[in-house]
Amino acid sequence: MISSTNNARVKKVCEYAKKVKARREDKVFLVEGIRMVREAKLSDIREVYVTTHFLDNAKGKDRDLVFEIMNNKDIFFEEVSDDVMKKMADTQTPQGILAVVRQKKWTLDDMTAKTSDGREPLLLILENIQDPGNLGNMFRTGEGAGVTGIIMSSDMADVYNPKVVRSTMGAIFRVPFCYTDSVPGIVKELHEKYNIVSYAAHLKGTKNYDEVELTRGSAFLIGNEGNGLTKEAADAAGEYLLIPMLGEVESMNAATAAAILTFEAARQRRNMTK
Repeated sequence: MISSTNNARVKKVCEYAKKVKARREDKVFLVEGIRMVREAKLSDIREVYVTTHFLDNAKGKDRDLVFEIMNNKDIFFEEVSDDVMKKMADTQTPQGILAVVRQKKWTLDDMTAKTSDGREPLLLILENIQDPGNLGNMFRTGEGAGVTGIIMSSDMADVYNPKVVRSTMGAIFRVPFCYTDSVPGIVKELHEKYNIVSYAAHLKGTKNYDEVELTRGSAFLIGNEGNGLTKEAADAAGEYLLIPMLGEVESMNAATAAAILTFEAARQRRNMTK
């Protein structure tokens, strides 16, 4: 058992929780709680830490998973004290299990292929989103709407920030994503190479979001929470789309806008099969 917060492994896990650089250098991230550990593939798990209380109370499938991890020679497994778990965890009330997981890597080809049921690709292109909760929610609702990939500008919040990871509710393991240094460049590549039409969510939209045909390969551009899309990114899209609002509301939350747009695409695509 590890009972000292000065232990080298504990210090390294704390770095992964707090520092983007450490996560990127070692190509790992942290997941907390049995539900999130269950979502990860065993082949992607590098280390697992549990408290005595968690071990004593794990039951059924959770206990079976822990024993499977303990007997996997490729996974470092260690019991830690409650104080050590509190030090390593990003949450105020740790659930007693934490894992170090290898980062995944996807390509545009992964995101732009037709789905197994024949649906065309549906992408989110995010520019300078900074709120971890917003980003995580876009993964979660995006998965629900059938988003096949998420492309993020390089100045975004880190997708492997523990708060983002928690907010995805496991979608980070299932929704392909990548970063780009140029949003206009990736929009152009998607159009020329994959025949994907891009739409910018914009207050100066010339059409309402439900007035365009979204059953073909489509991508929605969503901008920064406070400033929206840069002019260069918005102008790269094929069209500005407006989400009409009543009252005195001036703008829509970025994650909410992404949900409205992607679920409209999902609605249209469901109607195709009726």
